[in-house]
Parts: sequence; C-alpha cells; structure tokens
Amino acid sequence: MKRMLWTVALVLVTLAVGYGVGIQAAAKSYQFTGTVESNEGGILTVKKSATETWTFSTDASTKGTAKAGDKVTVYYKMIATEIEAKPAATAPKKK
Repeated sequence: MKRMLWTVALVLVTLAVGYGVGIQAAAKSYQFTGTVESNEGGILTVKKSATETWTFSTDASTKGTAKAGDKVTVYYKMIATEIEAKPAATAPKKK
C-alpha cells in the first residue's frame, strides 16, 4: 500500500514539474528576415527594407553566425525581463 502511495505521489510531482516547465516554454516564437548590416560586440543589425531595420542582442547561446551582407532569418522570442507597475488612476467620485 505504501509503495502505491509513493508511486502516485511521484507521478503527481513529476506532472506538476512538467506542467510548470511547459508554461515557461510556451513563449511564442517569431522570425525576422533581412540582410545583415553589422554583427559586432553581441549586436546584430538586420535591414529588411529602406524603412525597417531591427537590432538583436546575441550571446554565447545564440546558434549560428552571420556577417555583413548575408541574408538571414532571425528566430527570436519576446520575453519580459522586468515589469514596473504603477497603480491605475482612480476616477474622481461623483457627488
């Protein structure tokens, strides 16, 4: 009986941990295609058109490399690194 309870507990903990990781990994992925303008010091600049140029930060975990002039597709995720909240303004009370 104890063995069955331990097995059920282990399964529940495993599912809970797996569910938590699944939520974190659910960040939506995006892509941007264009021509590399520059790739220096962890900053990748990609130009899509005369009016649209994007800058990406790269680090040691970024897969692949590119040099100026290469046509690339950059895969990225938008992840918040800090949130500063301010209380919502309250409406004046009516008499």
